[in-house]
Amino acid sequence: MPSTVEKLSPTRVKITVEVPFAELKPALDKAYRDIASQVNIPGFRAGKVPPLVIDQRFGRGMVLNEAINQSLPELYGKAIQENELTPLGEPEVEVTKLEDNELVEFTAEVDVRPEFEVPAFDAVSVQVDNLEVGEERVEEQIDLLRQRFGTLAEVERAAEEGDVVTVDLVGAQNGEELEEATAAGVQYKIGSGGMLDGLDEAVTGLSAGESATFSSELVGGPLRGETVDVTVTLQKVSVQELPEVDDEFAQLVSEFDTVDEMREDLRATVQNMARLEQAADARDKVLEEVISRVEIELPEKVLQAEIDARHQQIQNQLAQAGLTLDQYLEDGDTEQTAEEFWADIDARSAEALKAQLLLDQVADNEEIGVEQQDLTQHILRKAQQSGTSPEQEMQHMLEHNHMGEWMTEIRRGKALAMIVDAATVTDADGNDINLKFLQEDGSLAGMDTEGEVDVESADSPDSPDSPDSPDSPDSPDSADEVEEPAEAEETADKA
Repeated sequence: MPSTVEKLSPTRVKITVEVPFAELKPALDKAYRDIASQVNIPGFRAGKVPPLVIDQRFGRGMVLNEAINQSLPELYGKAIQENELTPLGEPEVEVTKLEDNELVEFTAEVDVRPEFEVPAFDAVSVQVDNLEVGEERVEEQIDLLRQRFGTLAEVERAAEEGDVVTVDLVGAQNGEELEEATAAGVQYKIGSGGMLDGLDEAVTGLSAGESATFSSELVGGPLRGETVDVTVTLQKVSVQELPEVDDEFAQLVSEFDTVDEMREDLRATVQNMARLEQAADARDKVLEEVISRVEIELPEKVLQAEIDARHQQIQNQLAQAGLTLDQYLEDGDTEQTAEEFWADIDARSAEALKAQLLLDQVADNEEIGVEQQDLTQHILRKAQQSGTSPEQEMQHMLEHNHMGEWMTEIRRGKALAMIVDAATVTDADGNDINLKFLQEDGSLAGMDTEGEVDVESADSPDSPDSPDSPDSPDSPDSADEVEEPAEAEETADKA
């Protein structure tokens, strides 16, 4: 099956394929069988209509069309493989010549991965912030535990800042009550904000059974942005009683017998979280630096599809939140216009596509594969992140045909891990940050009794964070980690 490739641009090719009729025979035979089983012709049993009769009744062209359409995907795939092309997106296929019993010729125009030079990763150097874990972060964790296990006690007095009150809210415009702005039994902590402007002032000083009216602009729902009169009636006042931080508290909220043991465990947990944050920052900066050193011409149609998908995702998120883009920007901490917002999203889309093309090229160059264990670990991670079971994630993957997509994520993650491992990462003090010792929970593998890294243990192929292991934290499997080479797409996430 001879084929030729014409380069239309650095990112698009035209493949011309000649197919001898002998290669179409299996598809032709199948086409005749399929048509024979579907037609009812007097004198012939179902499925036993001869090809000559089918040609006479329905025309040879119908059969040829059916056979060619069935064969094109496989023939196109062979041409792609023979010419060692990496297609991006669906091809535009056209049958350009058809000589019955001789040959079929077709062309396929498709975007392909552009050729580019991959830089030397060992020449890449980035700096991340120092690993600093202040005692205040430990105290924050303890405060969260106290609040989780705290209790509410009703009190007979006027409401004060910090009290938890139960209130009824009735909104009205021009004296007419609004169902959309009415709620009963709402629990609210005075001073926490996030509900209605003016609510804190209105309820402060009220006692159970008393009411107050104030004006406020609604921040959500169909009346968003409209000013209404809100009558708040206080039902009860409660104070939050937090448990004392003592050994009894430690036994209640943890597996430890003493506060000191609990604090030490929380301190280690906070430190592990900080390591993971530092590692994520390192991966982002390494990928961003590598991308800045590569000239990649992006396929226009593929890039536009990426941009359109991101625009649609953000529009859907805004619609679900009941917001327009202008409202979102007005409420946010940004002074961007809508045009600037979309321009920023488009630029991020281009950087994400560059990251994908780069990681795919590296994975091909290094012949990075995906094993069954890699996919299993990926499914386990997704289940843990989404709070589902591995069986549910597996079923979701099969039902929505996600296997290819997930395997691509894993492969890109492995490529990024290899790049980061080759690069030099230091903190602000100049200390080397070696991420291959980092495990998924943020702890370091191969730690000896004095808290030092045991290099032999950490480098062992059996170590769960060895570079060859799919569990390595240097191998981010999520698309977000791979697709965002710089900072996270905060604007889209907030929307």
